[in-house]
Amino acid sequence: MTNAAAALVDHLFRNRAGQMVAYLTRLLGPQYLDLAEEAVQEALSKALQIWPYSGVPAHPSGWLFRVARNAALDAVRHGMLVDQKTASLAASEVARMASSADLPGEVEFEEQLRDDELRMLLMCCHPALPRGARVALSLKTIGGFSTREIARAFLSEESAIAQKLVRAKRQIRSECIAFELPKGDELTLRLDSALEAIYLIFNEGYAAQTGENLTRQELCGEALRLATLLAASSVATPEVHALVALMAFQAARLPVRVDSQGELVLLEDQDRNAWDARLVAVGFHHFALCAEGPQLSTYHLQAAIAAAHAGARSAAETDWRMILELYTQLLQQCPSPVVALNRIVAVAKVNGTEQALSELNALASEDSLRNYYLLPAVEGSLLLEAGNHPAAAESFHRALQLRCSEPEKRFLERKLAQCTDSLPIAHLESRYQDPLLGL
Repeated sequence: MTNAAAALVDHLFRNRAGQMVAYLTRLLGPQYLDLAEEAVQEALSKALQIWPYSGVPAHPSGWLFRVARNAALDAVRHGMLVDQKTASLAASEVARMASSADLPGEVEFEEQLRDDELRMLLMCCHPALPRGARVALSLKTIGGFSTREIARAFLSEESAIAQKLVRAKRQIRSECIAFELPKGDELTLRLDSALEAIYLIFNEGYAAQTGENLTRQELCGEALRLATLLAASSVATPEVHALVALMAFQAARLPVRVDSQGELVLLEDQDRNAWDARLVAVGFHHFALCAEGPQLSTYHLQAAIAAAHAGARSAAETDWRMILELYTQLLQQCPSPVVALNRIVAVAKVNGTEQALSELNALASEDSLRNYYLLPAVEGSLLLEAGNHPAAAESFHRALQLRCSEPEKRFLERKLAQCTDSLPIAHLESRYQDPLLGL
């Protein structure tokens, strides 16, 4: 029971913590965001202490909401809130709801929670806040990320992210940033930041950069949920639908991104019949909606690339020429070395490995890719395909020195072994003395 209860609390934290914080923030006011988070943490801690011994309640979400709500009320009663008007309103609201044991399960309350969460997401993305702080605060309050997880997603130091969060909350208090739905140009600015935050949550779940697991499906599910929340609201735009489509297509592959042993499976080797058909359908539904209007964002182009893969019945039927054209447009709109690296894979499929390697060499000097394991990994794959096994082995060896998840590391080791199987023993002994690789 202990492990099951802990797993349930962790699941509810991922799926309900953001709603709980948003709900309490509406009651108390955005200047008490810290107090709302503390009340939610207290509720989750109590669940971990009580549930393993007394059993999981019939309505665990409702239990957590009530405990968090009561913790906030206790803070009000003990004078932690100096704003008497806010304290009075919060106490009145809590008292009014206290008699409803299963309130969080009611339809009206669920609708209010979705509205609260939407307001919270857009408040965290207020244009007055620094860009990095908006995304970090969204990940913390809505996505339920820890400071450490945010730091990993940003490739930043944990202390730096903690400072961003403290400054952002202080700015919300000092500038009295309201818990409301913005309008006009301000809404556009906040939506951009909100979409970026959601995109980052999904990417961390889809390809964790470190750790034992390649994917963290709950993070992908949370990102898709938040994007769908935006898409179903009055603030939805074609760009929002494009992001939902992109993530739905990508999430559909999650069941087969790793095999039963937890090993990485490349897209071309995946069993497409095992892709989640419901998510593929969701992807095409939102892809059609994103085509309305003249806008062509980076999310549109990425969704189109994902749709090209999702629409191919087999890897051999993939329209790589169209994908290459889409990547070319994406690179023009978003001149990023990472986009350029992804485009090179399409170049190899359409124009051959020689041209792909030539374009890859131009990326070798990019500082932003210096510690990105996929640069030497892609180079190794191209060299292996070209038959240059010694050079491919060296590229895979370099990739193994860089940060990646354990499944990715094992994949690279297999590719390295594939190269070195054909190399002379003397060559191996002179160039590879790393006992960790078993060579």
